[in-house]
Amino acid sequence: MNSRLALRTLVVLLGVTVAAAGCGRYSVGNLKAKKAFNDANGMYARGDFRAAAAKYQEVVADPAVIERDPAMGAAYFYLGNSYDNLYKPSRKGEADNDEYLQLAVDNYSLAAEKAADPLIRKRAIEYLVAAYAPDKLNTPEKSEPLVRRMIEMEPNDPTNYHVLGKVYEDAARIEDAAVAYRTAIDLNPQLIDSYQILAGFYNRQGDFENTLAAMNERAKIDANNPEAFHQMATWYWEKVDKDYTLPRAKKLEYLEAGLAAEERALSLNPDYMEAVVYKGLLLRQQALLETNRTRQAALIREADQLQQRAIALQKQKAGGQ
Repeated sequence: MNSRLALRTLVVLLGVTVAAAGCGRYSVGNLKAKKAFNDANGMYARGDFRAAAAKYQEVVADPAVIERDPAMGAAYFYLGNSYDNLYKPSRKGEADNDEYLQLAVDNYSLAAEKAADPLIRKRAIEYLVAAYAPDKLNTPEKSEPLVRRMIEMEPNDPTNYHVLGKVYEDAARIEDAAVAYRTAIDLNPQLIDSYQILAGFYNRQGDFENTLAAMNERAKIDANNPEAFHQMATWYWEKVDKDYTLPRAKKLEYLEAGLAAEERALSLNPDYMEAVVYKGLLLRQQALLETNRTRQAALIREADQLQQRAIALQKQKAGGQ
């Protein structure tokens, strides 16, 4: 998802909304603020976040402006996001750089309280949660009440529980994270992403059996989609390839299951290049474990044929594009 592009589109539309909402509010302060807001929107849309921040600061400098015209409260969000874009993770620890992130948090907080538009308030909360994540402020404990607010605003939106699960996971509250991820599935069992997210969570915990269980759940409701079976096969291949503690018998069991999954994917789409590639990789893993030389050579030949098939499909795909 290109969130920055989406925000730039939203800010242009928002400028129209603010202009319409402000009809009849002709104080000198508000007229100046509206001009500054429109100028800031143009700078923001061009990606000139430093100049945009200065202009948005003019909008919010007088709290009375927003009291008279609550739609202008969106300026807090875009001011915060301008500072957020000025923050550079590679310079974390430098005082002037870290100040941008704190200014972003301060203004997101104001937007969550003062913006008239519910969508802006929700976006402000989402970006606050992102600011508290480990790669930024690393204070996940501050995120939970914010996500709870998101859930109150949209209690039936499973994506809010995806966010809550990640907050708990970052805070090492593993059981709570599992419950949150599962709640997302319960709210909408047809949402494929929820199964993928749950599988990824269990895989990060080293719980391969529950990873597979989540992938199998996804495959049951997405039985005509070859991707559902191919992705399951990739989990099997990765487990065998990276877990050196697995006994040989378990590796062979997982490889057989992975091959069966890729066969199912290819039965649904014989030209599924990624499935062809991974079937070959699974066969090569089998060959490494094979003690019978004749059988080993046959597995390698089949894997080589699949490699050539994958190359041909790639060329065909490139030609079509």
